[in-house]
Amino acid sequence: MNILNALQVSPAFFIAFISLAGLISGSFLNVVIHRLPEMLKREWLLQCAELRGEPVKVLPAYNLAIPGSGCPQCGRKISALENIPIISYLFLRGQCSGCHTRIPFSYPLVEVLTATLSGLAAWHFGFDGILLAVLIFIWAMITLTFIDLNTQLLPDRITQPLLWAGLIVNLHNGFTDIHSAVIGAVAGYLTLWSVYWLFKLVSGKEGMGYGDFKLLAAIGAWLGWQLLPLVILFSSVVGAFVGTILILAANRSQGTTLPFGPYLAGGGLIALFWGNQINQAYLTLF
Repeated sequence: MNILNALQVSPAFFIAFISLAGLISGSFLNVVIHRLPEMLKREWLLQCAELRGEPVKVLPAYNLAIPGSGCPQCGRKISALENIPIISYLFLRGQCSGCHTRIPFSYPLVEVLTATLSGLAAWHFGFDGILLAVLIFIWAMITLTFIDLNTQLLPDRITQPLLWAGLIVNLHNGFTDIHSAVIGAVAGYLTLWSVYWLFKLVSGKEGMGYGDFKLLAAIGAWLGWQLLPLVILFSSVVGAFVGTILILAANRSQGTTLPFGPYLAGGGLIALFWGNQINQAYLTLF
């Protein structure tokens, strides 16, 4: 029996296999989460220097592959044995083997979260061609969540391809029909765009960034306009609850800026797995 047959015959083996793939992918997502904002920052500084007519300083290559992984504190290169998801973090006791600087807990958290949600997707959707699209959506949501938490950025390099990918997936009714996907993309963007301008007109302040508009547009393109109310409801309720706790716990002012992208991503994931059932239960009840 080859591995493909084993994946089809044994649900447990299939879920374990996809979870392992998610764990390995989570390690790569950590690279994207850490490096993509720095890559964008370097590009912006370069563009600003060019516009000001200043000499452009040539910097060493920096992308998702170069340079190799290393400790940001002491620069020590990380060996292959020190780069095994979860296991290396536990073996190193959460610190660099060179300078003993603490390794952020977000690294194993991303790996565990990616593995867990990937396994859940395998269990929920089964051995189906749509699973690859589901995993791409999940991994994009995790990446955007942690980038937004760290930098309050939702990079176009992820949100825009994600939007187009959602429309392509739904050309043949992947999650919804293409008409619902197009309307979902438009409605997702315009909904938060309208809230943004209404809040700005009333308060004179900006309540959210344009990245939030694009993220909700991408979620609408993947899941269709019918699930957008659910996404907005869950993200708003959870965002308000968590935001209030953070403000009280950290003794911050009410004007403290909190990223909204993680709550949109969370609402999108809830809708991905259980949105249709929740909508159906609501319609049945009322």
